[in-house]
Amino acid sequence: MGRVAPYGAAASAGLLLWHAASDGPPPANSSAAAPLIYPTRAIAPPPPATIPAGTGPGEQQASVASTIQVVVGPRDTLGSIFKRMALDPADLAAIRQLPGIRQSLDFLKPGDAIQVTHREGSVKELTRKVSETKTLHVVRDEAGFAANVTENPVQTHIRTASATIDSSLFEAAESAQISDLVALKLANIFAWDIDFVLDIRDGDRFTAVYEQVYQDGKYLRDGDVLAAEFVNDGKVYRAVRFVDESGSVGYYAPDGKPMRKAFLRAPVEFTRVSSVFNPHRLHPILNLIRGHMGTDYAAPIGTPVHAAGDGRVAFEGVRGGYGNAILLSHSSEIQTLYGHMSRFARGIHVGSHVQQGEVIGYVGMTGLATGPHLHYEYLMNGVHEDPQTVKLPGADPLSADAMGRFHRETAAWLDALAAPQTQVRQAGLAAPTSSGEAVPLVAPAETLSAPFSAGESQFVGEPRTSVKNALL
Repeated sequence: MGRVAPYGAAASAGLLLWHAASDGPPPANSSAAAPLIYPTRAIAPPPPATIPAGTGPGEQQASVASTIQVVVGPRDTLGSIFKRMALDPADLAAIRQLPGIRQSLDFLKPGDAIQVTHREGSVKELTRKVSETKTLHVVRDEAGFAANVTENPVQTHIRTASATIDSSLFEAAESAQISDLVALKLANIFAWDIDFVLDIRDGDRFTAVYEQVYQDGKYLRDGDVLAAEFVNDGKVYRAVRFVDESGSVGYYAPDGKPMRKAFLRAPVEFTRVSSVFNPHRLHPILNLIRGHMGTDYAAPIGTPVHAAGDGRVAFEGVRGGYGNAILLSHSSEIQTLYGHMSRFARGIHVGSHVQQGEVIGYVGMTGLATGPHLHYEYLMNGVHEDPQTVKLPGADPLSADAMGRFHRETAAWLDALAAPQTQVRQAGLAAPTSSGEAVPLVAPAETLSAPFSAGESQFVGEPRTSVKNALL
């Protein structure tokens, strides 16, 4: 999909992502570290006490054997943690000398947890989750410290689900037990063709074939969307995930044409369109008939503005009523203009090369503006076109050599789109039941007719905000 994710293309879609906090329990961000899992063997009481970063050593030291779980702080190192807990630094030096574990031991991220069992500062055992699937155990015996890394692999299930919109994309997704994360990915996939603020209609429907990741029979998170279909106002759009020869991941129509276009439909995450393209508009400040040759996207001051396509900065500075403005040249035929910005992004100057989705500035209300918004223009051979309706040129299609592999690798996922509200499961993978337990499969790639029942999965969502409420 290129170096920069298509933020602008999904601008309108991104705003739909947000739930009010009262919609449900607080969500977990899918990109956050997985919860730490420790050995299931019994640990002598008292149970581990969680010690937040920065707690004083007097509260962490015990005269008898105790097990403590420490949450890693922003500037923590193992050395600072050992010092804060009044643990023997010689033990840390000895543990670090163990072969093959130094990197796994020392690479800490804020929010990680380390479990230590000690007696009067002498370390007896140390455990930490190295990754989603690996856990490091360090144990002291008569010969000294010994370490091993245990693996707990994850399993990937493939789910196909379908829903019909009668109010909003995200309410429809929720009714089909599709997470906000997957709904966002669907909006990103189709954002070049569908404006998810202005184009969605009651009766639109969508289907997604996507991964769900489990560990020990428990749901962890959603993975990639493998194929998707969206029917908008009767028009059918289909897309399938494919990795090309260079290793780049993209979404393509069944004929191999990329869903990604050479230009973003909207280069900013906006709350509403405050003024449309109108060559005969009465100017709200000048009170004169002066054509409005672009689209105004209302958004809070400071909202990032993205380059609509790859190009070069032809102008950067104050431009009359546009205020702070940038003009990008994308080819000998196409230019885009961005006006009323509060400031420009660092490193943006005349002659700079930018890529689609790159931040070039921030929403403001400089120049002749009655409120904070981005004024966006699209020019073809010097003639202004309506940014909301102009036909956007497509990105480069797959090569002829790649088409054969594309059809072979995507056929199964496209077939799965024809089976809405079903669970499609890969060979050898366990299938979740309504209780969350795993059961063996009967046949490879089996398709079952029953949809997920309530309670089968816990879904992670994006951070919630009241912005979405205004759009529902």
